[in-house]
Amino acid sequence: MEFEIDKTLDARGLSCPMPSVKTALALEQMGVGEVLEVLTDDPVSKRDLPVWAESTGNKLLGIKEEEKTIKIYLRKA
Repeated sequence: MEFEIDKTLDARGLSCPMPSVKTALALEQMGVGEVLEVLTDDPVSKRDLPVWAESTGNKLLGIKEEEKTIKIYLRKA
């Protein structure tokens, strides 16, 4: 994955829909083209966040799993 992370959101310990809510709030504070890294341990987020990103016009850059942490990368539209 070739991009710089502008902000990291730690949403570990939160269950659906809170990771999506916090992601939306974090992206509101960011500039167009900036990259948000979302850290979550909620497996539902792996399915929900990409769908949410697409529906809001933001771009999913990738998903990486490291042990119990799921890292989701989104570019602000």
